[in-house]
Amino acid sequence: MTRFECDYLEGAHPAVLEALMQTNAEQTAGYGEDAYCAKARTLIAAQCACPDADVHFFMGGTQVNLTVIAAALRPFEGVLSADTGHINVHETGAVEATGHKVLALPATDGKLSAAQVREAYLAHVEDGTHEHMVRPGMVYLSQPTELGTLYTREELAALRAVTAELGLTLYIDGARLAYALAADAQVDLAFLAAHCDAFTLGGTKCGALFGEALVLPKPERWPHFRYHIKQRGALLAKGRLLGVQFAALMENGRYRALGEAANAQAQLLKATFLAHGIPMLCDTKTNQIFPVLPNTLMHKLAERFSFAHWCKVDTRRTAVRFCTGVTTPKENLDALIAALAILNLPE
Repeated sequence: MTRFECDYLEGAHPAVLEALMQTNAEQTAGYGEDAYCAKARTLIAAQCACPDADVHFFMGGTQVNLTVIAAALRPFEGVLSADTGHINVHETGAVEATGHKVLALPATDGKLSAAQVREAYLAHVEDGTHEHMVRPGMVYLSQPTELGTLYTREELAALRAVTAELGLTLYIDGARLAYALAADAQVDLAFLAAHCDAFTLGGTKCGALFGEALVLPKPERWPHFRYHIKQRGALLAKGRLLGVQFAALMENGRYRALGEAANAQAQLLKATFLAHGIPMLCDTKTNQIFPVLPNTLMHKLAERFSFAHWCKVDTRRTAVRFCTGVTTPKENLDALIAALAILNLPE
């Protein structure tokens, strides 16, 4: 079986593995208080043009999402999210398990708008019974979204303006951020650091064995944050394993370059599907594509290739997701492209 269902199917990029091997026998302090984590923090903060930023390392995306959200919110507050948002759909109620509700809003191509956020907030505060309901306290976005789409510079600036006006925390989940940075140079790390209260750089889906880096551009807004990390079971004793990986990913423009390579693979697949008359559910420039397959073709492809079933479009067609990643073998793409030439069927 040749696999395309997600972007963390292989181990890690060779540069990450090499860095781990070279440092394996060294002794360091634990819990992220080592020289490798310090180096990774410095690299990330510098690329964010935010030298005073706090950078914390986590094992996985759900872990960092629930920790950040729980730390930001009062007990009676919830987080606004697209209805397709990862915290709303694919985290098994992890946020709700912290005592905070995900307040889902209908998304367009996976995205929320500043107007939606304002409308949702005002609907709450202008309701005469608002003290009996969960109060919006945060806005959660992901870049790219679950549909592989991107927030533009203008959209993020508008969201920053409205959240600042209304006193809401803006948090961006960057589990796949390498692909977003590669697809749109207008939204770089410095822009993100200037336009949100917290964001992550994904490692697990972007070439690391595991790990996410959380950036807090203004640490004074997050007092005693390491207490939150420890309480949520997220303070890794061998924290240097995260620092070593992120230092390797962030050196010499590697993080963005790896995203570019994976995006190019996905866009080649997209062009191949389109050339066979197979449309996309939505247009994406990143490493996720969503072809709308006739069910007959979908079943034939599934005999040799794995992919994620996304949604039924109608009784005869299904939207599926194909992902590439920074370590996707070229021969996997060649095999799928060759199969499409043979298996493509008229709708």
